[in-house]
Amino acid sequence: MKSLTAIDRYIFRLTWVPMVAVFVIAASLLLMEKMLRLFDFVAVEGGPVSIVFKMLANLIPEYASLAIPLGLLLGILLAFRKLATSSELDVLRAVGMGYNRLLRVPYMLTIALAALNLLIVGFLQPYSRYYYEQMEFQLRSGALGASIKVGEFTSLKDRMALQIEESRNNGTQLIGIFARIANQKGQVLSISAREGRFLATEDSRDTVILRLVDGTIIQETGKPGETPRVLSFSQHDLPIDLPKIEAFRARGQAEREYILPELLKIGWNDQVPLEKRTQSWASLNYRLVEVVMMLLMPLLAVALAIPPKRSTSALGVFVSIVMVVSYHKVNQYAQDVASLGLLNPVIGLWGPFLIFAGLILWMYYRVAFIPGGQAIGALEAVFARIGRKIRLLSRSHRRARNLRKATDAA
Repeated sequence: MKSLTAIDRYIFRLTWVPMVAVFVIAASLLLMEKMLRLFDFVAVEGGPVSIVFKMLANLIPEYASLAIPLGLLLGILLAFRKLATSSELDVLRAVGMGYNRLLRVPYMLTIALAALNLLIVGFLQPYSRYYYEQMEFQLRSGALGASIKVGEFTSLKDRMALQIEESRNNGTQLIGIFARIANQKGQVLSISAREGRFLATEDSRDTVILRLVDGTIIQETGKPGETPRVLSFSQHDLPIDLPKIEAFRARGQAEREYILPELLKIGWNDQVPLEKRTQSWASLNYRLVEVVMMLLMPLLAVALAIPPKRSTSALGVFVSIVMVVSYHKVNQYAQDVASLGLLNPVIGLWGPFLIFAGLILWMYYRVAFIPGGQAIGALEAVFARIGRKIRLLSRSHRRARNLRKATDAA
């Protein structure tokens, strides 16, 4: 019993390290790609840099739901591939330990991660996605403190424009200010000042005071032939009405913002429009089928981890990634089609699952119960032949190059 426990711990170590590494790398790559876009977006909207990291934090559940199955698959695959290439797998099988027994620890990890992924996609991800779109809306509307761009005209109201030449001390000191204000009667105020700063008002959140120092006011009445009035000031307070910010919509405009019990409740409610019920069923089945598929990941990993004898081919790693990503894309397409009411969500999402599951079970059966069986033996043979031809061409090219060098030297 002790030897079995030691083997379980050994398989756990072999699986855990690459699984965590793949998860971290995959999630980091997805977040880095999105972070660059968010920095550009926030810079254009003039928002604070800190909002980028808050938005990225709300994307972690969405990316984790993709990275967890991939990390689980590659973790188990790389662990069993190491056992196979080092002949440890042959020793374990020789002492009577079959693949079903060796998959005990991987399935413990799978069940735990499947439950975690169900919690993420069913409850956490809908809220995080809603909060992400809420921050995006607030950033666009200026509710997060959008800044006035230096050197550019900024329209604060329909009839007011402001330009600032220089900003110092994190925006608390503004240098070279020009403002132009027009009213409905055609009167125009052109104000220039050496410096100024914004001040908050106690009585209203919708109005701020721009305190100007050492400037000039030119008032145009809008009447033909009338000379504009020019006034100089040492200090002038200019009230500025902030644009009204609309409240963000309530959660639930899209079916992906509902948690699983809410989707189920909407799907069974005959009072809800048919279109919304259809979208809810599509989203519910999509989330469930993505989680259930994780239970087959250990079988797929083992089927693709075992290379042919006297071979260290890593083709199974490539095939596993292609299969999982392709299946995920098929599910996304089926969800979109089912949401439009063009396809029954049960058939569109669970049909590919049954086909994929049958393929995985067949591949696992060939490896685990047929002596010398290979799940992708035909592909391995094809790629081996291609590899040999490439090596032969490379050798021929090197020989021809060496011959040309020898001829030139002679």
